[in-house]
Amino acid sequence: MTCKACEIHVTEALEKVKLENIDVDYQSGESMFEIPEGIEEKSIYAALESTPYKFVEVNELPEKKELSNKPLDNDNYDFDILLIGSGSAAFSAAIKATEYGARIGMIERGVIGGTCVNIGCVPSKALLKAGEINKSAVQNPFAGLHTSANQPDMTELVQQKDQLVNKLRREKYVDLISAYDIELIKGEARFINENEIEVDGKTYKSKRFLIATGASPFVPSIKGLDKVDYLTSTSLLDLKEIPKRLTVLGSGFIAMELGFLFNNLGSKVTLIQRSERLLKTYDPEISLSAEHALSEQGITFIKGVQYDGIEQSDDIKKVFITVNGQREVVESDELLVATGRKANTEMLNLKAAHVEVGLRGEVKTDAYCQTSNPRIYAAGDVTDGPQYVYVAAYEGGVAIDNAIGNKKKEINLSAVPSVIFTSPSIASVGLTERQAIEKGYEAKTSILHLDAVPRALVNFNTYGVIKLVADSRSQKILGVHMVSDQAGEVIYAATLAVKYGLTITDLTDSMAPYLTMAEGLKLAALTFDKDVSKLSCCAN
Repeated sequence: MTCKACEIHVTEALEKVKLENIDVDYQSGESMFEIPEGIEEKSIYAALESTPYKFVEVNELPEKKELSNKPLDNDNYDFDILLIGSGSAAFSAAIKATEYGARIGMIERGVIGGTCVNIGCVPSKALLKAGEINKSAVQNPFAGLHTSANQPDMTELVQQKDQLVNKLRREKYVDLISAYDIELIKGEARFINENEIEVDGKTYKSKRFLIATGASPFVPSIKGLDKVDYLTSTSLLDLKEIPKRLTVLGSGFIAMELGFLFNNLGSKVTLIQRSERLLKTYDPEISLSAEHALSEQGITFIKGVQYDGIEQSDDIKKVFITVNGQREVVESDELLVATGRKANTEMLNLKAAHVEVGLRGEVKTDAYCQTSNPRIYAAGDVTDGPQYVYVAAYEGGVAIDNAIGNKKKEINLSAVPSVIFTSPSIASVGLTERQAIEKGYEAKTSILHLDAVPRALVNFNTYGVIKLVADSRSQKILGVHMVSDQAGEVIYAATLAVKYGLTITDLTDSMAPYLTMAEGLKLAALTFDKDVSKLSCCAN
């Protein structure tokens, strides 16, 4: 399916078989419907024989939990949907809820806007760009280009970052409250039962609820850590002075980005992790390439550690570790704890609402974003899904389609792109080679080093690799993984390839602009069958 007209044609064909609740989406290539009793499945296939369309795969969706039979008289409820939180998931849900004419309430105990705009994506990426510019002024690869940089003024950088945050918070969140007729309730939310919630002594009743309270830094249990002046991803972004030495506990995307930031600003950065391999969920080629590139820029990685304890002597933080049976001490001026995040659910009294949570307090949800209580939904970082702002926004919209629109829409996280904003950046979408094999695919791969990509050559920066994972039978692209300059810009095209089942030939037969990093995607596809080092520019 390629357009809205396709949706109409498929819907008309399925209606002839008298299917119910038909929902056709040409963008996802999916059709959902209910089969009434007495209709045979073969008649559905026959209905499409007169059209250009056919079923590629048929899946039975899990049965949606039925809502309570208690009456939902509008006069007895303050809201149709009450959103707990005010970040990306909550606002996406609110905007979607207005399409249904719903009465919307939003509860926020702190600052409007959630993690991304206030203390996450926006401020960190602004400072990361500043760090990159500083680093390139100190060191660049071009002969005859003589550049230098003064000591960065963190006070000015933080002020500029804060101005940007305030502007985007106002334009993208605060101003939308009145624009979409949302009733904002300030205070701490606490469930009384499945229909009522208390906020600072006042009770509110809603037909449905959406928990979108996000997550906050997780602090591990390490001897002595609670007695040390450590930083989190929030407090680090407000430092007014650049530490000479920064130790980072953790090696996930937050740890890597913030370590990279302060390395570029002039700190001596050491990242410590328990696991033996950096980015252990990625394919080894990606992990090794990323570690090599970042190590060359001065970041020290210590892997496979056991934490023995942490102490502070005056302003110096000391991390005692055991590595390969040897005891070591890592000293630094500042210590960043970036060992993951935990869901913000401890104050919600979810037991009263019969909502189940996991070991770190994350709300358990089904394929419809529905919790163990069918009246209550959850979306974003408060669940155990991928913690990206775009995933939160997507889930918020799906939750409302189900909670208010009763669409029985299932979330699809099979093609979620991820980006780690280092330089080179690290981007990924779809299945790794190992995941593809575990799922039963006959996986084949291509690996292209950046010294075969013309854009990398003219940049005089060939650190990195592009890896494609494909199904040998269908030739479909299953996953794309990159360590590359501008990998975050390229990965969206790769996401479309994975989501819509493009094949190796689809990529090799398409034209890629010369001297772009996106051309690397095509060259990696050509690498399945050819040695691209023996091809002229742009040749197939």
